[in-house]
Amino acid sequence: MAKKGQVFSSYSLDTKRKAVHMRLQGMTKKEVAAALGIADIGRLKVWMRKYREYGESGLMDQRGRSRETLTIDRPLAEPVQH
Repeated sequence: MAKKGQVFSSYSLDTKRKAVHMRLQGMTKKEVAAALGIADIGRLKVWMRKYREYGESGLMDQRGRSRETLTIDRPLAEPVQH
C-alpha cells in the first residue's frame, strides 16, 4: 500500500530493455538494479514476466487511454435526470 506523500519512480522503455537484456545475460537482479539505478528490485521480476509473455511490447507503459480508444465515438457521460 502506498504511503501518504510517497513518490513513485517511472523508468523509460530503454532502461527496461537494458535491464531485461542484462538479466538474460546472467546478471543478478541486484547487479542490474545497482548498474541502472533501479530502486525496487521487484520491478525487474515484473518486467521479466511481461517480456516473456508479450515480448518488448509488454515493457511499454499501458496506463492511460490508448490511441484506439480515443478514436472511437461514444458519449462522454449519460445525461443526469432530475
